[in-house]
Amino acid sequence: MPASHDLSVASYNIHKGVGTDRRRDLLRTAAVIAEIGADILALQEADTRFGTRTGLLDLDSIRRDLGLIAVPLQGVGQAHGWHGNLLLVRNALVQTVHQLVLPGLEPRGALVTDLMVAGQPLRVVNAHLGLLPGSRAAQARALLNKIDGLENRPTLLMGDLNEWRRGGAAFQALGQYFTIAPPCLSFPSRYPLLALDRMMVSPQGQLLDIATHDSPLSRRASDHLPIKARLRFGQYGQAEST
Repeated sequence: MPASHDLSVASYNIHKGVGTDRRRDLLRTAAVIAEIGADILALQEADTRFGTRTGLLDLDSIRRDLGLIAVPLQGVGQAHGWHGNLLLVRNALVQTVHQLVLPGLEPRGALVTDLMVAGQPLRVVNAHLGLLPGSRAAQARALLNKIDGLENRPTLLMGDLNEWRRGGAAFQALGQYFTIAPPCLSFPSRYPLLALDRMMVSPQGQLLDIATHDSPLSRRASDHLPIKARLRFGQYGQAEST
């Protein structure tokens, strides 16, 4: 019988490396990533916003120092992510990466990445949803439509969902498929009031010990705090969250 497996997972909107002191400092961002210590890390706003949308992080140093490898993308030029979404993984085999363009008035996207971790399949969705409620609802439906067309496997969705109301239309849609983890106040980072950054998992998984990564450095490095959890997944994982 396949055993369940635990991973450290996290999501972090790095705000293009610009901190609450309005300085762009990617070394500081990398230091927060090191503090988090996740096996799978979903980043948002990892590229510049305009022009060539150049990637901001030193991925070679992150790979050498932390063992985190960026999943490969197609057709992104000098960007590191897809619409700013970047997924970093440790000790995982990347099988397939789907780059989704999400509907809405703003340019938004998501990554749907199929992995093998310790011999077990796992799907990770990294999303940054829009600012408008109608866009978020349409984007949530687009994500579910994509997942419905893929083979069934344990699925973790995380990212900056820009949705702080549990009854919001995006959560109503996503809650039909995922167990939504309890909210963690992550924005703004200096005085967190809103749970904009969220995690949720399909019935084959369980999210444990979910919390913000709140440190003196993380409070300065971005306008969002990272969120982190322990993911337990496998064929016999549980659906509940604590």
